[in-house]
Amino acid sequence: MAESNGSVSVDVGTIYLGGKEHRVKTASGVVSVIVYGDREKPALITYPDLALNHMSCFQGLFFCPEAASLLLHNFCIYHISPPGHELGAAPIFPTDSVPSADDLADQILEVLNFFGLGAVMCMGVTAGAYILTLFAMKHRERVAGLILVSPLCKAPSWSEWFYNRVVSNLLYFYGMCGVVKEFLLQRYFSKEVRGNVEIPESDIAQACRRLLDERQSVNVMRFLDAIDRRPDISSGLKKLKCRTLIFIGDQSPFYSEAVHMAANLDRGYCALVEVQACGSMVTEEQPHAMLVPMEYFLMGYGLYRPSCFTESPRSPLSPSCISPELLSPESMGLKLKPIKTRVSA
Repeated sequence: MAESNGSVSVDVGTIYLGGKEHRVKTASGVVSVIVYGDREKPALITYPDLALNHMSCFQGLFFCPEAASLLLHNFCIYHISPPGHELGAAPIFPTDSVPSADDLADQILEVLNFFGLGAVMCMGVTAGAYILTLFAMKHRERVAGLILVSPLCKAPSWSEWFYNRVVSNLLYFYGMCGVVKEFLLQRYFSKEVRGNVEIPESDIAQACRRLLDERQSVNVMRFLDAIDRRPDISSGLKKLKCRTLIFIGDQSPFYSEAVHMAANLDRGYCALVEVQACGSMVTEEQPHAMLVPMEYFLMGYGLYRPSCFTESPRSPLSPSCISPELLSPESMGLKLKPIKTRVSA
């Protein structure tokens, strides 16, 4: 690992199950990366959605025992936070230049170079999925595969642009106020999770609401501005030749965008999984629905979940321990689109 370029590494065992935080200096500012797992294993890079970090965007997935056994058995996890979105982040100085989506994608390259990583697996949610896709298009040799949750690929529509302007103005004048939180929860979750006058708000939404309190409004505004100025990358998607697995909740406001993206990717390399009764953040709302598609996806790379007979403490379940009927897409609330992932020869 190249740590002689002025970068700073800080042990923060309380942040993520003994993970280690590295603060990586890049041309567009300092980036926080939480590393968890065996550094000798292949790398899985994660990037969260707007106003989130690894704790609020991926905790549900990595706390799901079956998914944890699959991912932690095969990968070392590198959780990248958007600038100023890490736990305990201070407000970014107003004089600092606001990075573009291209700048954020280039930061990922600098992070990979800092850790001495080659081709990596990438997992991103919505805005984070866009940044990782843009990175994959710019540096195809550095991406082995993409797992995208409710991804973006087009420039903002008029309605999204207006929504983003309202949120940005509210953040500027009132900070992370109740109205902004409601806007963001609508972005992340289904109606069932958000609750209403008859149904109480779920624990997931309540936990997310509390974590949003920790965000610095100026830092969220900067990431929102970068995403609001994103270019349309649809025309370049056919050039991507890495396998891509897309998850989309059927209640996500970005549903049509994900379908559009899948239609523009090479169908020999792409699979689209629609998760029923779910919003955008499948990683938190229905992480169990991601397990079987991810297992089949990773089989194409020769990666498997350890069997229940291994000594790994992180593998309490395996396909041989589960009734076959529980592995059917219907039982997990999945509707699989007829797009097949190419199997390596």
